Amino acid sequence: MSIELRHLRYFIAVAEELHFGRAAERLHISQPPLSQQIQSLEEKVHAKLLERNNRNVALTPAGTMFLKEAYQILSQVDAASTKAARMEKGELGELSIGFTSTTPFMHRVTMSLRQYRETYPEVSIHMHQMNTKQQIAPLVTGRIDMGIMRNTVLPEQLDYQLLFKEPFMVAVYEGHPLLEYEKQGIDIQQLANYPLIFFEREVGTALYDEINRLLTSAGIVPKISQEAGEAMTILGLVSAGMGISIITESFTRMKVDGVRYVKLTNIEASSEVWLVYNTRRTLPAVAKKLTHLLISNIVGK
Repeated sequence: MSIELRHLRYFIAVAEELHFGRAAERLHISQPPLSQQIQSLEEKVHAKLLERNNRNVALTPAGTMFLKEAYQILSQVDAASTKAARMEKGELGELSIGFTSTTPFMHRVTMSLRQYRETYPEVSIHMHQMNTKQQIAPLVTGRIDMGIMRNTVLPEQLDYQLLFKEPFMVAVYEGHPLLEYEKQGIDIQQLANYPLIFFEREVGTALYDEINRLLTSAGIVPKISQEAGEAMTILGLVSAGMGISIITESFTRMKVDGVRYVKLTNIEASSEVWLVYNTRRTLPAVAKKLTHLLISNIVGK
């Protein structure tokens, strides 16, 4: 037979009161069952824990040691219970998030993440930079809990919440003819004859596809002069006069000497930013908290 937590609580009450009657009253039980439980505990531990007679109750050396251990055990149980309750509430735990290279430049997303971090400092957040398509497999297997990505084709077990639509803009170098339209914006048709700097397909998969679709729908065959894997590299090449680039609004938070940004006036010229999750896996409470915060901060406004 195993020792139960109630045996420890009964023993602690008697050890602290050194009186069976007061201990029984404190525990809201009668004295005979309490005496039986202490006797049963001593049998289980194969040691005499209390010296008792008609007048006095005292701890034996074994009882003194057992009392210290009993305190520690109950303290650990209480701590585990508190942690479990906090995890259930989403106040404690671990959270893995996939994000694209442009996510850190999305002000509404980064402000929400900062607010979440400040509200729940004991949640361990693991951020994994992956392009949109690279996030699919980890979401399916559960290696990441959620992904912040751009619109793409999802397998049936994944679903998404649209966070916002981010307008496309054009990055041009100082002195470029298109700066004539900096205030009013330009139509995408005006880009037809200019060399373009693109993300490498392997890096910016969703943006690469979206920009291609945007140009194709406008009847433009893109003249790709350069491809690059990093946003700063693309803007650096623009600054060097190697071409212009179609980028999303979040890129404009990067200030690069010699680069200016011109808006596109086409209504359809925007990229959707999604929060993606696996509908066949139970979303951790910490992930639900962040999901609610992102939606209330971004979608709700």
